[in-house]
Amino acid sequence: MAVPLTEKVMTDLQYIQYDHGLESQYLPAIRSLISKDLSEPYSIYVYRYFLCQWAQLCFMALNPSDSSLVGVVVCKLEVHSSHSPPTRRGYIAMLAVESSFRGHGIATALVEKAIDVMMKRQADEIVLETEETNVPAIKLYERLGFLRSKKLHRYYLNGSSAYRLVLPLRTVAFNEVANFPIREQ
Repeated sequence: MAVPLTEKVMTDLQYIQYDHGLESQYLPAIRSLISKDLSEPYSIYVYRYFLCQWAQLCFMALNPSDSSLVGVVVCKLEVHSSHSPPTRRGYIAMLAVESSFRGHGIATALVEKAIDVMMKRQADEIVLETEETNVPAIKLYERLGFLRSKKLHRYYLNGSSAYRLVLPLRTVAFNEVANFPIREQ
């Protein structure tokens, strides 16, 4: 259980990158924290899929007084070959902050850490989906430069719709985007 929030705790929060050696200590806490606010349940295998392959893209915020988990972001980075040319697409799969710690910039700090690592790994864009009713999350991502690219009707198992948000990180030439040659007059 998280220690009560104080100004000292907020200024001393520890942000660490996930490591496989931390699984037994933090995986149950990650699952518990994320499942509180998730639109649909994830099995242990979904968490392991992300954490085993992209541990370097998972960041945790820890309470310094007891090392309890108060926030986490889980991401991946892959080549997205349906684009021409293929792009390196980052994906923010999960983000959660303990309710008593919200409103203090923890989610912003976690997402910024993930964006920074994905940029260093040459991501062309970062995408995510969030429920259309999750106004705080939408505002957070839009403050960080994400744009709404698509509305996904009845996207989640509970019937809720979502927005796909995209953070473009690389500009491309028009003829690259259009994927056809420029005709000379």
